[in-house]
Amino acid sequence: MILRKWDKLPPEMQIPEVKVYYDILKKRKFSLFMKRLFDIVVSLILLILLSPIFAILAIAIKLDSKGPVFYRQTRVTRYGEKFRIFKFRSMVTDADKGSLLTIGGDSRITKTGRFIRKYKLDEFSQLIDVFRGTMTFVGTRPEVPRYVEKYTPEMMATLLLPAGITSEASIYYKDENELLDAAENVEKTYLEVVLPDKMKYNLAAIRSFSFIDDIKVMVLTVLAVIR
Repeated sequence: MILRKWDKLPPEMQIPEVKVYYDILKKRKFSLFMKRLFDIVVSLILLILLSPIFAILAIAIKLDSKGPVFYRQTRVTRYGEKFRIFKFRSMVTDADKGSLLTIGGDSRITKTGRFIRKYKLDEFSQLIDVFRGTMTFVGTRPEVPRYVEKYTPEMMATLLLPAGITSEASIYYKDENELLDAAENVEKTYLEVVLPDKMKYNLAAIRSFSFIDDIKVMVLTVLAVIR
């Protein structure tokens, strides 16, 4: 994984708030290289090993409700580039025509969807994105363009690295849906409370970035899911 030269970044990222984080990552070339190598090798191995589970999930999703196996929503990743994420579909078709946020008791979630969301199985298909390079194992969760437009100048620094499947913020907010479920205004709570707090963890992770820390976060994620 190689950082673009500063003058090749999108204009909206060439700001002092981002430069601080850019200079930190520029010194971590070995960790960035190992991060991408790990992503390629491990995602390929897991895709092969988990292929039987993928097949079972695909059949269950198709039998439960009409629509595609994968949910391909547009998200934002490194350098502000847009991509269509791979997630096993857990909601009815065209569910994103309503709210972009999902709460615990959301009626749009299918029966199979409740199961796969409970055990984070819908995230498994993002291994495809990791192998392709549009995502990484550890990094800031990919947001929809609408929410990226709400980023503060400092938050833009999270776009120096690919979007991730998990992160320290994801671990602390593993029950995010329950928090939003109790909110009077879901979107306002997310933008004014949840997102800023999660970004504190994401930005801190960049300041202390290392390949070893990525491995630690992955281990902690597995333990959190098991619990």
